[in-house]
Amino acid sequence: MINKIPESTPLKRVLDTIAWLCLAVSGVCMVILVSSFGWLVYGRYVLNDTPTWVEQVALLMVVTITFLGAAVGVHQRTHLNVDLFSVLLPPRGKIALSVLIDLLMGFFGGLMAWQAYGLVMFAWTKSIPLLGIPDGLRYIPMMLSGALILIFSLCRIPAAFHGQHQFASVVKEPS
Repeated sequence: MINKIPESTPLKRVLDTIAWLCLAVSGVCMVILVSSFGWLVYGRYVLNDTPTWVEQVALLMVVTITFLGAAVGVHQRTHLNVDLFSVLLPPRGKIALSVLIDLLMGFFGGLMAWQAYGLVMFAWTKSIPLLGIPDGLRYIPMMLSGALILIFSLCRIPAAFHGQHQFASVVKEPS
């Protein structure tokens, strides 16, 4: 994929492994989510005894899937972007815009991690109803996602100067 760092560097392998682990955890959470709703339907309509904990588990799973998936989307550059202005820029402008975007995304990721850390600390002493686990667990995926978005964005900046930026497919090299 043109949007990934081309060389098989140790850093790229580590980042790819982290992204793969995020996808694996999201996949496991999806299985848990679907299974818990299957149990909810079975309990409600077959056993006539609705399991009340399913909603809380579902919220934890959806939060985990969403935030880890967002971090992987930043790593793989599958997030939404608009190429309207980049098409009009010269090659150096495209590189500068790509670096600016990565810096802004990194800033957003760092801010999200920092604020989520505050939420984890604030909510840790409370417990999630019906589950009896710390409420701060809800915000750990957000904190991890922010940190990963920061890391994935900042690690992409050096590659932009080697022609591997998000607008590389529209850059025409001089002949």
